[in-house]
Amino acid sequence: MKAAIVTGASSGIGLEIAKKLVELNFKVYGLARDFSKIDYKNENFILINCDITKSNILEEKVKEIKSYEKEIYILVNNAGVGYFGPHEEINTRKLHDIIATNLEAPIILTHLLLRTLKESQGFIINISSITAKVISPIGAAYSASKAGLSHFSESLFEETRKKGVKVVTIHPDMTKTNFYNNANFKEGEVEESFITGQCVADAVKMILNQREGTVLTDITIRPQKHMITKKKSSIK
Repeated sequence: MKAAIVTGASSGIGLEIAKKLVELNFKVYGLARDFSKIDYKNENFILINCDITKSNILEEKVKEIKSYEKEIYILVNNAGVGYFGPHEEINTRKLHDIIATNLEAPIILTHLLLRTLKESQGFIINISSITAKVISPIGAAYSASKAGLSHFSESLFEETRKKGVKVVTIHPDMTKTNFYNNANFKEGEVEESFITGQCVADAVKMILNQREGTVLTDITIRPQKHMITKKKSSIK
């Protein structure tokens, strides 16, 4: 059984991708800070508590997984965090968290696994964001981190394609998850105004089902309608 590693696997897009990979007969190592609220169990879904922004801990966890698994075939860099508002109003701790989670950790994790993925001629799937492609006036740091991840993916594909590694970037638009808990807005109320984690997981399945030699390097998933709901303030 081939193995996969998925970050941010405790909820949302990451959990749906993990479920889909288990369904496709992969052993999935899910990394997240907290699995206390997860309601999915499977013998082929191994939960690993890990703060991926701590590079020394991340390296230890990867070494542990590699000691168990000789064929790691998929790495999904999904974990992400976003804080939104005027740039000067987002404190430095949050800015560091955005960059460390969305850009630094995927780059380091890829470095730790790249030789293994060259051997298996496997996949690196980076979950970026539609904001990597558009101007984001209330999410400058977040969109910059995602644009960096997308550019890293493009460059890495050119670097490793001769070795058989498939590097793919998925750019989801507004997705119905708990990602917007830190924002004063969320997805629209009607179903046509958002995508779901399942939509992204289905895209991963499509990526894996391509004929050998064909790589879908860039996928953008968008809802049919553009609609954002502003949250009501709790301040009276």
